[in-house]
Amino acid sequence: MRFYPSAAAAQQRGFRACKRCRPDATAGSPEWNCRADLVARAMRLIADGVVDRDGVGGLAARLGYSIRQVERHLRAELGAGPSALRRAQRAQTARLLIETSTLAMTEVAMAAGFASVRAFNDAVREVFALSPTELRRRSTSASTPGALSLRLAFRQPLCPENLFGHLAAAAVPGVEEWRDGVYRRTLRLPHGHGIIALRPLPDHIGCQLRLSDLRDLSVAISRCRRLLDLDADPVAVDGALASDPVLAPLVREAPGRRVPRTVDAEELAICAVLGQQVSTAAACTRAARLVARHGEPVADPDGGLTHLFPTTAALAELDRTRLRLPRARGDALGGLVAALVAGRVDLGVGSDWQRVRADLSALPGLGPWTVETIAMRALGDPDAFLPTDPGIRRVATVLGLPATPAALSSRAGDWRPWRAYATQYLWAAGVHPTNRLAKRTVRKDTGMMTDQVQRAHWTIESPVGPLTLVATGDALCGLYMHEQRHRPADDSLGESDDAPFAPVLDELEEYFAGRRRHFAVPLALAGTPFQRRVWAALREIPYGRTVTYGRIAAEIGRPSASRAVGLAVGRNPIGIVVPCHRVVGSTGRLTGYAGGLDRKRHLLALEGSLCPARDQAADLFQA
Repeated sequence: MRFYPSAAAAQQRGFRACKRCRPDATAGSPEWNCRADLVARAMRLIADGVVDRDGVGGLAARLGYSIRQVERHLRAELGAGPSALRRAQRAQTARLLIETSTLAMTEVAMAAGFASVRAFNDAVREVFALSPTELRRRSTSASTPGALSLRLAFRQPLCPENLFGHLAAAAVPGVEEWRDGVYRRTLRLPHGHGIIALRPLPDHIGCQLRLSDLRDLSVAISRCRRLLDLDADPVAVDGALASDPVLAPLVREAPGRRVPRTVDAEELAICAVLGQQVSTAAACTRAARLVARHGEPVADPDGGLTHLFPTTAALAELDRTRLRLPRARGDALGGLVAALVAGRVDLGVGSDWQRVRADLSALPGLGPWTVETIAMRALGDPDAFLPTDPGIRRVATVLGLPATPAALSSRAGDWRPWRAYATQYLWAAGVHPTNRLAKRTVRKDTGMMTDQVQRAHWTIESPVGPLTLVATGDALCGLYMHEQRHRPADDSLGESDDAPFAPVLDELEEYFAGRRRHFAVPLALAGTPFQRRVWAALREIPYGRTVTYGRIAAEIGRPSASRAVGLAVGRNPIGIVVPCHRVVGSTGRLTGYAGGLDRKRHLLALEGSLCPARDQAADLFQA
């Protein structure tokens, strides 16, 4: 028996791929995502399509080596050069398209990256010993019109809770969404854009792709796998972490945790800066406003996605004062964007992790938490660690670990080189919406699978009468006043339980006492994409100010939609915390309020903004 270090090396020596196995049935090598040397960086770049777009010379330039050096290192370790490695990937991409789509063979050849149909036919025959037509005839896969469906394999076990829970909780409205048990998002690709839909299943990840240009297929698949950390080796990771007596119970409880990563490193870095020292919900609100102003609109026939995340070039001229960020945070965001545009910071898949850390640390306003977050999720460093993260420090205290950053970092040395995975286990030991995934049940009336999360409610007395609070998991999803319009039926509010509401009860008490101006509790706002954009704008209205429906319509990029804005404001499910009472008519007149005008007057008087004769809309979103 002979072993070869890569499929490309075996193919060069005349061996063919198995005709029975699906081309997407096995996970990729974990080596390339946990190493930072030249070969690993080269393999990440090849998977991201650099050889197709820029040739071997472009690959060498990105790595900072000569073509000869790159060839020598790859041949020494993998038995094949970059061209042969990429050719093997093209053949696998071609087989995916042949077996999972109804595309004409000419389109398959171009989409897989072949220069001609003849080269495509020759490669398929050489690798699979079958013609493209024979491969398709053997296939039993069903395809969805306009979309490509495939399976993303992973090594067992895989715990989807924190992986998809994190992506769903931190989803940027318009760019990402969790819909019907599927994580969906828009994707900027080398030749166009796409929409991906990823569903966790017991033995694989169901993946549906809509691409504006099929040449981006292999890159889109690579980025989906990277996003979900599907090439990880959980047996090796968990085996190392379980040797620690503190982590062992956490690993046994839910083995196979992955690190939620990203499809766009620059996007994640920008969101990391926006999320400094604020809640996940607040960070999503800031990012959503950025997307609405500067993102590129896209059409989504299957859901509520509306934009691509803005490019750094589009953000280069950003007026940071309109984001209502603290000055230091705004300067940090501007410095990061400028460095990315100028190329002083390279977050590409082939970048040098330690050099990027040094470059980021040199920028104003980017401290250890931000730098390590970017290293963990954008660069994919499996040893990134966040000893200054408040959630990590709280859990560390409970588990008897050192709580100070320096001491915790020293203790975490036992977890190298898997500290990013240790971070996931520590986070999962805490209470946060990112740790929960909607449970799936079968509806008795339809027999269909639906998402179900644990709901609870609690009613309290307040200066504006009884308030009913509703939570989904650990996040507030409703705050309703007595006899409020559009209040859901009581039997849909879940069990009566005050446990999830301790934080919001404290903040409401401080608000009514005049000691709190901003709410920091995590929120789960469920509505249409347009409604969520309106509600995100409501959260940006400063305490003590009022604005008009027209101004909100203009701020979300729909200046003629004042009436639709009014309807969305009336449907706001979380009163007071999402301050729809701060919206007035065009003349400053107090218009309708789902909780009643008397309550609206009370809240505005409490905040010192009850001045109907004056329209303060010009102050919206100003620092």
